[in-house]
Amino acid sequence: MIGALLLVLQVVAAPPAPADSLPRVTLAEALERATRLDPGYVSALGQVDNAEWGRRNAILAFILPSLTLSTSYTQSTSPSFNFGTGGFSKQFVQANAVAQYELFNGGRRIFELQRAKADLEGARASELEARFLAALATERAYYDVLGGRELLATARERIRRAEEQLATARARVLSGAAVQTDSLTLLLELQRSRVDELRQASALDVARLELGRRIGLPGPADAEPLPDEPTTLPISHEAAVALALEQGPQYRIARAAERAAAADLRAERTAYLPQIVLSGQKSAFDTRYWPDATTRGQFSISASLPVWDLGRRELSISQARVRRDVNRAIRADLELAARRDVAEAYQAFEVAVAVAAVAREALVVGRENYRVQDARYRAGASTILDLLEAQVSLSEAESGLVQARYAALLARAGLEVIIGRRLTNGQDTQ
Repeated sequence: MIGALLLVLQVVAAPPAPADSLPRVTLAEALERATRLDPGYVSALGQVDNAEWGRRNAILAFILPSLTLSTSYTQSTSPSFNFGTGGFSKQFVQANAVAQYELFNGGRRIFELQRAKADLEGARASELEARFLAALATERAYYDVLGGRELLATARERIRRAEEQLATARARVLSGAAVQTDSLTLLLELQRSRVDELRQASALDVARLELGRRIGLPGPADAEPLPDEPTTLPISHEAAVALALEQGPQYRIARAAERAAAADLRAERTAYLPQIVLSGQKSAFDTRYWPDATTRGQFSISASLPVWDLGRRELSISQARVRRDVNRAIRADLELAARRDVAEAYQAFEVAVAVAAVAREALVVGRENYRVQDARYRAGASTILDLLEAQVSLSEAESGLVQARYAALLARAGLEVIIGRRLTNGQDTQ
């Protein structure tokens, strides 16, 4: 039976994948490369460009008139009177230049400019949010690689201990100091350790591929160890709440959307006011290009007052009012939730740091307990179950410490998304 289990172990155990040849990146390099490649960030950057052009368009509407140039050429089968030459011809060429400028439109252009500025502010906040979300995803992939490496080392250490225990158990069985079930039990523990190693190696391979994808590589990438790990945040809870409300991307987006909707409503209300338009037109007629036989010019000022358009104006105003009210409610709700959002991320970091501190103590206790139980088992003063319990507790303490340390880093990254600012190296940075 023992020989069969050893054969199974040889099948299950997989050789570790070599990582020496993998490209390695630091966290700063990964963040810099990933941000430029993230589709969400590229899209948000494009929206900023669109919003900037929308603002320019709204400004130019104050300064420049609209201008349209057109021309036409007509070939007739029989001569007809040509307005340009005053005679009959088969060719007719006409060129027009039309310019229009709104002298008064009820202030619509002012409100459209306000909306364009709000849209630009919202687009810039969305770009900032997309940048931090891309950074969060990249950090998660980076920490998965680092944590995966440590968990794989923990799994291999568990295998080493299981092999030592199995050798001790076999010697005690052969000497008659223990029964054969001790060897079988420890052989099963070794098999479980091998399976755990395979699981951790597979997870590490996937994490490396994800990191490579994030930084634009067709294959896996490895992560450089972090120089230090924070145990405190360089900002207080209340300061984080104030900072989130002041410059947090999602709150800025909500405020900009409310301002844009309010400007839209004011622009729709200008439909009740008259509109005064200054127009100018220059036309030329001839039988050839460029026409210059006859030219005509005209200027006009027109005024119009909308009276009734079957309720379309009222419908547009109602829809704009609803959009403003909805965006106002969204903004108010987000601002009320700011304290909860910050508290969730802030306290998640503090809890993870506390858990890591406890895990460090549990690791010290687990190692000492394992050492005592191993010595007692070798001396015949303890059972195999006590030794296995100490082994499992030690492995769980090692894994728990790894998970708690990187949970704190991810919680900090989540807080950075909320407040829109990096918190690194003991100081907050833009």
